[in-house]
Amino acid sequence: MKLKTKKSLAKRVKVTKNKKVLRWKAGRRHLLSYKSNKRKRFLGKKTTVSKAEQKIIKRALPYVF
Repeated sequence: MKLKTKKSLAKRVKVTKNKKVLRWKAGRRHLLSYKSNKRKRFLGKKTTVSKAEQKIIKRALPYVF
């Protein structure tokens, strides 16, 4: 039986060559006027997902890993 990929998650994360999962940081959608430029700059970068969440993502994206 084929496993289905969670498409909503597949659009939100990227898996690198070394099987690390990258995600965007939260907090850069609105209310930006009071946030410093430094904070906004670092919120724009990608970060890796924690090990605990990586197990969940592995199950949701069966054909990526």
